[in-house]
Amino acid sequence: MMRKNIFLYLAIPFLFAGCGKSGTSVKEGGEEPTLPTKNLEFINPVFEPILADPSIVKGEDGWFYGYGTEDNWGDGQGNRLVPVVRSLDLIKWTVIGNAFTAKPQWKSDGGIWAPDVVLINKKYYMYYSYSAWADPNPGIGLAVASNPGGPFIDQGKLFLSSEIGVPNTIDPFYFSENNKKYLFFGSYSSSVNQGTYVVELAEDGFSVKNLNDKVKIAAGDFEAVMIHKRKGYYYFFGSKGSCCSGSSSTYHVRVARSAALLGPYLDKDGKSIAERGSGTLLISGSDKYAGPGHNSRIISDRTGTDWLLYHAINKTNPIVPGGASRRMLMLDKINWVDDWPVIENSIPGNALKKGPEF
Repeated sequence: MMRKNIFLYLAIPFLFAGCGKSGTSVKEGGEEPTLPTKNLEFINPVFEPILADPSIVKGEDGWFYGYGTEDNWGDGQGNRLVPVVRSLDLIKWTVIGNAFTAKPQWKSDGGIWAPDVVLINKKYYMYYSYSAWADPNPGIGLAVASNPGGPFIDQGKLFLSSEIGVPNTIDPFYFSENNKKYLFFGSYSSSVNQGTYVVELAEDGFSVKNLNDKVKIAAGDFEAVMIHKRKGYYYFFGSKGSCCSGSSSTYHVRVARSAALLGPYLDKDGKSIAERGSGTLLISGSDKYAGPGHNSRIISDRTGTDWLLYHAINKTNPIVPGGASRRMLMLDKINWVDDWPVIENSIPGNALKKGPEF
């Protein structure tokens, strides 16, 4: 893993305002981003070729770290075992390596998908999916690292689909509330038992308190759950449609909210997301981009502006060599209108915009 001396940055007492425009990424061995400037501008994507199902966490060192689904970027380096990138400003990203040095062994086949990385007690916990396409029995595991760049040491599985009684058990999301730890999970299926669920974790976050004590949150046409708390409401962000069909991908994000963490969650029209066909649209595809979805947690900059990172596919360059969908990292501002999240035009931004301020 490439390391830089961050102490120089932390010793600088003031940031000088400036103006700049971003590129889309910095590859391994490339130049690290400089300190972010007050008036930095950007245009999507902010990283390419792939950072699918992105999870973003701010490290104790002041950097933002991004993690993505195991994927082959088509650059001759094979599958990246949960790629790790980092940035000071959410715009200029540097590849620093892979989260794992070896694939966890508690399952015989599949990939490490949709990690969710959070800082707990000065450790970095990665809740991850272990699955293959059409996997009859995927599961969710946990790995822990002392540093956000890894290496992450696997702690084994929390549960398999067969153990918790929910088909297609992937897409974990961690949330803590009132000294309790919760894990949301679930993905698309036509099964009557399918949907997004939540379970309470043990105090150390390494296991589930009771596999049978689960609560259904949303219907089985949602996946990639993210929960955000704001002004007394819990907001559910979930993706629908096909994630990984190149330019034909129909992925999009819908939202609902609740006064209680465990629901019920209602969309803007008052319809429960426990019913299929619900949710208020946040973002969908455009003439240029297909399949925007599987968003990160919301990140607020120093002005209080909220930002969302997610993946999307450029329709004119949708596939990398080897066949994987080119799910690039995107960044857009969230506006709050009548206490509902809104992205401009409900499509991925495609013009030069003022970036976050940190």
